[in-house]
Amino acid sequence: MSSTLFAGRLGLAQARIPHADRHGLLWLVFGNLTVEDGTLHFRAAKSEEMDAGDYAIPYQGLSLILLGPGTTVSHDALRLLARHGTLLAAVGEGGVKFYTAPPMGAGRSQVARAHARLWADEKARVDVARHMYAFRFGSILPRKNIEALRGIEGARLKESYRIVAEQYGVEWKGRHYDRDNPNAADLPNQAINHAATFVESAADVAVAAVGALPPLGFIHEDSSNAFTLDVADMFRVETILPLAFSVAKRAIAAPSLLLERELRKEAARQFRKQKLIPKMIDRIKELLHVDDPSGDT
Repeated sequence: MSSTLFAGRLGLAQARIPHADRHGLLWLVFGNLTVEDGTLHFRAAKSEEMDAGDYAIPYQGLSLILLGPGTTVSHDALRLLARHGTLLAAVGEGGVKFYTAPPMGAGRSQVARAHARLWADEKARVDVARHMYAFRFGSILPRKNIEALRGIEGARLKESYRIVAEQYGVEWKGRHYDRDNPNAADLPNQAINHAATFVESAADVAVAAVGALPPLGFIHEDSSNAFTLDVADMFRVETILPLAFSVAKRAIAAPSLLLERELRKEAARQFRKQKLIPKMIDRIKELLHVDDPSGDT
C-alpha cells in the first residue's frame, strides 16, 4: 500500500481530513497509528471521513492529534510524539467525548502563563468573566463582582431557555435537574444535560490544545476542570440549547428514539459543521489576550 503525505498548510489536506485546520488539529478515525522507518503512519480503513490508505503524518507541524472511534496506537508512535512535543488525545466522534491527553510539550507555556496572570488578578478575573458573558448574551454586563454577575446570568439564562424552547416548539416547564436521579427529569431537561456534557468534552479538547489551565476558572470555581466549564458555558445559548431542544422535539414525537444516542450523533454532526472546537480555541485565545500571528497553538 503506497504512502501519501498530506499536502497543504501544516502538511494537511482539507479534502482528506475534515477537521484539519490552522490550529494544527488532526482528526483520525478507523485505523492504526504506527511508526515505520522513523515516520509516523496512519493506516486507515475507508470511512465517511477518510479514504482507505497508508498516510504519512507530518507530526512536527501538528499541535494535537485526535484519535476517534476505531483507532489504535503503537508504543513507538507514543514515544515519537512525546519526543517532539505533539499532543495525542482519545476522543469520541466529532469531539463529543474526551478521554485522555498528555501534558503539553516543551516551549508551550505562553497561554498557561497568560491564564495564570489574569486569574491571579482580581480585577482582571472579573473583566474576563464579563467578556465571557458578553460572548453569551451579546452585551457587556455591568462591572460587578463574580457573585453579582452570576445573578444576572441566571436571569438571562432563564429567559434564553424559554425563547429557544419556543423557537423549537417544545413545552418548557423550567430547568430541573436532580444529580442523584437525572432520568427523573422531563425530556427537554434530560436533553440539556446530555448536550451540555458533549459540549464540555469539546471544550476539554480546546483547552488541552491551547495549553490553558483547566482548574483556573473565571466563573466556575473548585472543580478541577473549572475553566473547561467556563468555555462550554460560552456556547450554552449558541450550541447547547438549540442542540438539546431540536433533538428533544424529535424524541417527544418518537418515544422509541434513544435520546442520548440521538443527541450524541447530532452533536458530532453539528460540531463538525460549526467547527466548534476551532471556534472555542479562538475564543480562549481572545479571552486570555494571547497573540497568535502564526495561527498555531
